[in-house]
Amino acid sequence: MCASLRQRRSAGIAAFAAGFVLVLAFFAFFPGLPHVIDWGAIVVAVLVGALARWICRTWMRKRGGSSE
Repeated sequence: MCASLRQRRSAGIAAFAAGFVLVLAFFAFFPGLPHVIDWGAIVVAVLVGALARWICRTWMRKRGGSSE
């Protein structure tokens, strides 16, 4: 694996984890919500994490100038 591919992969994993944790924290601590992490919150967190990963990888690919 080349360094840039390894760097993109690491950034994608970090973006997914950050999106996932932020959404779960939102559902757990936002005032007015029932403060319950249910399956709906987990599914939304996974979807937001995947979206964050996709955005991060697209941004890094454009910034790097390489095409896959």
